Amino acid sequence: MTTHRTDRPKKQIHLAAHFPGVNNTTVWSDPSSGSHIEFDSFVEFAQIAERGLFDFMFLAEGLRLREQAGKIYDLDVVGRPDTFTVLAALAAVTDHLGLTGTINSTFNEPYEVARQFATLDHLSEGRAAWNVVTSWDAFTGENFRRGGYLPQSERYERARTFLDAAIRLWDTWKGDEILADKASGTFISTPAPGAFEHRDSQFDISGRFNVPRSPQGRPVIFQAGDSEEGRDFAAAKADAIFSRHSHLEDGQRFYADVKGRLEGFGRRHEDLLILPAATYVLADTDAEAVELAREIRLQQVSPATAIKLLEQLWNRDLSDHDPDGPLPTVDPSENDDLIAKGRASARSHGDRLEQAERWREISRAKGLSTRETIVEVTGRQSFIGSAETIASTIDDYVQADAADGYILVPHITPGGLAPFVDHVVPLLQERGVFRTAYEGATLRENLGLREPTR
Repeated sequence: MTTHRTDRPKKQIHLAAHFPGVNNTTVWSDPSSGSHIEFDSFVEFAQIAERGLFDFMFLAEGLRLREQAGKIYDLDVVGRPDTFTVLAALAAVTDHLGLTGTINSTFNEPYEVARQFATLDHLSEGRAAWNVVTSWDAFTGENFRRGGYLPQSERYERARTFLDAAIRLWDTWKGDEILADKASGTFISTPAPGAFEHRDSQFDISGRFNVPRSPQGRPVIFQAGDSEEGRDFAAAKADAIFSRHSHLEDGQRFYADVKGRLEGFGRRHEDLLILPAATYVLADTDAEAVELAREIRLQQVSPATAIKLLEQLWNRDLSDHDPDGPLPTVDPSENDDLIAKGRASARSHGDRLEQAERWREISRAKGLSTRETIVEVTGRQSFIGSAETIASTIDDYVQADAADGYILVPHITPGGLAPFVDHVVPLLQERGVFRTAYEGATLRENLGLREPTR
């Protein structure tokens, strides 16, 4: 049951859209699914989101195709286009939609990334945002001069100092240089590129930044880590956090925890937005949506995908396992050389064995096959129901401080966002909790965030 405060005005809901690419959320085999790499798909998706008055579009990053048992993972063969190129192109075909991209702090350098985001912010007239992420993955690191050797504590230290350096670069361009205008014989004040210097355990850089201060001061900063280090990093540095906690109680715990850390970093409650990723299944009635949701889950977890997901936990070659039979009787492998490269978490054997036992208990209790068990235990849709039910649920969750809004992940790309925009958004507008027009000129303004100080 939701509970929310009655001593404040109703919160305004923030909505965004995640272009997911081909993964376990996307039903790429559906006839209505389009290309995941052609520019027309990105344009259609972005323009639907803008028609729905969404705050921003989110584009994930993939720096290496995933592999499993030495083979390219089936759902990754579409490829992963460059984030900056796509977002810069979308700036030309949208007017208000924020353009958010994930860029890794482990394998890049501050000057280059700061310059790219400052450029995107100018091209889009103040609509750029950076989702700052880290990577532990040595497999991905093989593509770069610097491999994925950093332990978790050092990854976040590098991310922290990386962001500090980028902010210093963005903030060096000041309007304090007086120049003589020879044509008119007058003196004018013009923005001047200031010198920068940043030296620490990760970086030793100095010089002058060559892109003027952007329309929104500097790009909006997102963070997506869920560890203790990630939560502290978000509370200290981020404008918004992209979380995975889309259900009520889980979301409320996460919201209270991260918001509760802000004061310790000298920040206010409203300085950080909590925006979980959320999937949805929309139908004419709640009963139809529940049935449709089950069909979609079976499409998302095909027999072949079920075996792939099983192998990721068991860390064994299970290509001969029957997905319609029971779970394997053999325990997960203790080998730390993971069978899945580029996507699986680095669980210890104890963690893998504990989770396998949970899966077995669920399978036995409900009489489920391997595939049915994986459908049961892996990600479910966050919101299922009619338009009225979904609008009401999202509103209740936001007012109950489970989130400040949601980043929607449709299962059909690029057109799967349209039913939400056409049917749910009008109901949120009727409730007075979602905009009827863009209020601001920049992403920062539309998110209700303060302009950064220098």
